[in-house]
Amino acid sequence: MPALDGITVISLEHAIAAPFCTRQLADLGARVIKIERPEIGDFARNYDERVDGMSSHFVWTNRSKESLTLNLKTDHAKAIVRELLLKADVLVQNLAPGAASRLGFSYEELAEINPRIIVCDISGYGDDAEHPGPYRDKKAYDLLIQSESGFLSITGTDEQSVKAGCSIADISAGMYAYSNILAALIERGITGKGKRIDVSMLESMAEWMGYPLYYTLNGESSPPRTGAAHATIYPYGPFPTGDQKQVILGVQNDREWQAFCEIVLKQPELYQDPCFSNNSMRSQNRNKLQNIIEQKFELWTQSEICQRLENAKIANARVNDVQDLWQHPQLKARQRWIEVDSPVGKIPTLKPVGLTHADDYAIQAVPSLGQHTQSILGELNYSTEAIQKLAEDGII
Repeated sequence: MPALDGITVISLEHAIAAPFCTRQLADLGARVIKIERPEIGDFARNYDERVDGMSSHFVWTNRSKESLTLNLKTDHAKAIVRELLLKADVLVQNLAPGAASRLGFSYEELAEINPRIIVCDISGYGDDAEHPGPYRDKKAYDLLIQSESGFLSITGTDEQSVKAGCSIADISAGMYAYSNILAALIERGITGKGKRIDVSMLESMAEWMGYPLYYTLNGESSPPRTGAAHATIYPYGPFPTGDQKQVILGVQNDREWQAFCEIVLKQPELYQDPCFSNNSMRSQNRNKLQNIIEQKFELWTQSEICQRLENAKIANARVNDVQDLWQHPQLKARQRWIEVDSPVGKIPTLKPVGLTHADDYAIQAVPSLGQHTQSILGELNYSTEAIQKLAEDGII
């Protein structure tokens, strides 16, 4: 049985952070009711049309959910949400700061009618009335938080900083929301009471910036921007091969450095060179060492270099593109791909990370907009005629 079977989550969500969180909960068996605006829905539905007409972002973060359309500008729609929240276990929302409270869905108000409810608020900079901070009401998107957190300052090259290729600020906030909700459910099992969780995208990324923060303690300089290579460990990054491909290798300690010199490069004298005596010296003299490595690697193919690295027990990887990931032999061998239904037919999806047995997870279809509106309202004892009237009145 999935771990969260029997748990109901109501989500006022859009974009990535909250949907990514609730998809993890749905994967573990929670019933996730996603409330969307009539006719428009979550704006992430329209980011692109790359999945046979559906948005890649939406497909990624919204499987296994039920879509309920409600016009929250109407009192009737808000009353429907409150009725759902009477028996729900969790509310997740990433509306603009203060918006959920203005709608009547603050933790304080909801705890009065459902003391066991867990409310998780996700925002760019935190939404705490006691400690609001000057940025509480600022708009926040993933790239803006990558910038505010200092992440852009340590990625890229000397010439230009570069953002991460996927929405890491959204993902980090979504994962901290997910883990905090799981912890709150455990805590509720002990105390019988719910709680409020306040997840900030900035704070999530600041936590992920722990190594650069401590590297610059007491005003020290930041790690240099070194492209795909590690800023302070060397050699640890990409190197071109003789067949116009690339290989990533990582030398993490002096034992591996000795093996790299003796087994891979066949230049044991390098191990004794004081310019490369420890990691700090290798990083300091990386340009000199890079030239030595590249002169050797241009003699061999990618496969030959990877085999030499394997023989020396040095971590290595090929530089794959996204199409290579679709065909990755390890994912295929571990049977990680399955199919899921969607409004455009069956599409491939990955099993939840960490779960291997079908009984451990619950993967259902990606919903169309408002697909479950009638069935959910039916559970609240709305008749077919009453539901039709709600549609005519612009409430659903």
